[in-house]
Amino acid sequence: MKNNYKTFIKNFIYLLLCILVTWQAWEVSRDNRNGAVSSTSKIASDVGIDMLKKGGNAFDAIAATGFALAVTSPANGNIGGGGFLVAHTASGESVSLDFREKAPKLAYEKMFLNDNGEYDRTIALESHKSSGVPGTVNGLLKILNDYGSGNLSLQEILAPAIDYAENGFVLNKTTARSFNYYRDQFNGDEGTKRIFVKEQEWKQGDIIIQKDLAKTLKRISASGNAGFYDGETANLIVKEMNDNGGLISKQDLLDYDSAYREPVIGTYKDYKIISMGPPSSGGVLIVQMLNMLENFDVESMKRNSTEFVHLLTEIQRLAYADRATHLGDPDFWDNPIAMLTSKEYAKERLDLISMKNATPSIEIAHGSWNNKESVETTHYSVMDKAGNVAGITTTINLSYGNKKVVDGAGFFLNNEMDDFSSKPGVGNAFGLIGFDANAIQPFKRPLSSMSPTVVVNNTDKGMLTVGAAGGSRIITAVLQTIISVLDHDLTVDKAIDTPRTHSQWLPDQIFYEKDSFNEKTIKELQELNHTLKLVEYGIARAHGIQLKNGKFITASDKRGELDGNQASTY
Repeated sequence: MKNNYKTFIKNFIYLLLCILVTWQAWEVSRDNRNGAVSSTSKIASDVGIDMLKKGGNAFDAIAATGFALAVTSPANGNIGGGGFLVAHTASGESVSLDFREKAPKLAYEKMFLNDNGEYDRTIALESHKSSGVPGTVNGLLKILNDYGSGNLSLQEILAPAIDYAENGFVLNKTTARSFNYYRDQFNGDEGTKRIFVKEQEWKQGDIIIQKDLAKTLKRISASGNAGFYDGETANLIVKEMNDNGGLISKQDLLDYDSAYREPVIGTYKDYKIISMGPPSSGGVLIVQMLNMLENFDVESMKRNSTEFVHLLTEIQRLAYADRATHLGDPDFWDNPIAMLTSKEYAKERLDLISMKNATPSIEIAHGSWNNKESVETTHYSVMDKAGNVAGITTTINLSYGNKKVVDGAGFFLNNEMDDFSSKPGVGNAFGLIGFDANAIQPFKRPLSSMSPTVVVNNTDKGMLTVGAAGGSRIITAVLQTIISVLDHDLTVDKAIDTPRTHSQWLPDQIFYEKDSFNEKTIKELQELNHTLKLVEYGIARAHGIQLKNGKFITASDKRGELDGNQASTY
């Protein structure tokens, strides 16, 4: 009897173990199949995942992630800036929303030129005049209202961001280091100093509390769009402007509205490429460059080989030359998108390059037609199990914008006005050249390199969303990620980890990351008459999500990141 009891217990324990192992295996198999969020903040990514778990869709999650980033990633996540959304819905609709900042009514073409007619970097980047009318709040609310699931209230969407602002969040190593790096500039503004400077240096594990920002978010939660563009928050913005020589008026805020644009859509092999059109230059250039690359056997070229980098550089020169002249805010400029994204035009432009020698940029003009930015942008993406895919790239331009916080409202102002062409033919903070298409005008949106992009397979299902931070280098970072996934069969995380190069017409150089080339490749590129320049801190920072074999793969760029992968899945 005793032996039978022992046998029973042994068999019972064995059965329990089998059930446990089976359950764990089922849980593992279920992981990464329900949704994914990739952003620069693990806290914000987890907020997005929580919205999916509560029955929300990708658009609920991306709005909640965006507001959380305004708290947890103040260098680039924001409610004081603007950006672009590109999405592909489960029903097959391609969507792009422009919530880029607008020039105030009082803006004028020569506002950043000094008495000698030269570009004044201090006014363009550090003054209150450098701020355009913010678009982020309007954009996030519009996409939530129009494409959200309806299962979650605005209060539920904003609750996590409000909590992290009011009660604080724990700083990671990257954010603490960033606060310390900009300490001297933060000290130059009383509103900024009060929140972001403390007696001792910030360190990992410190808690930062942002009470004024919490109040601003509560007003948005209670009143939606009017909670930011009217009432107390709007009055605080206008007072900040009036007290410091800024240009944004109450009427500028009341009149702001984001705009749905026709997405730029192209094809590359068997894939559909959906990206952002003007005032973003990113989508047009990505499709244009892919059209040119389609004429070559890219699959057979080793990534970062001499042949690959030479071809990529020649093609980038052509695209960025067109960017300088042909692209601007579509409300003010007739953009020749059909021409620039046509397969025929791509072939015509290829006549200007050689595979045997570098083509000097001075010899490449823009194509004929008869009729500037910082690394502190950020990209975040969401995919849900229903098949909705959404990506947002957003910015306040330089890290922490112009380093000025709106007193009483708790958020940084952007310095996006520098993205206009302040003087024809003169580069902005990132060396980007522009002409009349991107000249400063009241109510105009500046040209951008932000390039949120979705790749759709031949069954019309979104299989990749990717975007990047890094000014003019965003476009080439997104392009190389797409090539690595589609041509070289890398998963998105491996694609983003691969060392990158960049060229943008002017300056006439190949910028490259450490470990991009061996000595032999460097010598071969120089023999082709290329000028090379090492970029110490990396070329752009990309984020993305890929759906492969029914599972979501997230990618969070390691460049400049001290805290590991910030993405989340479930």
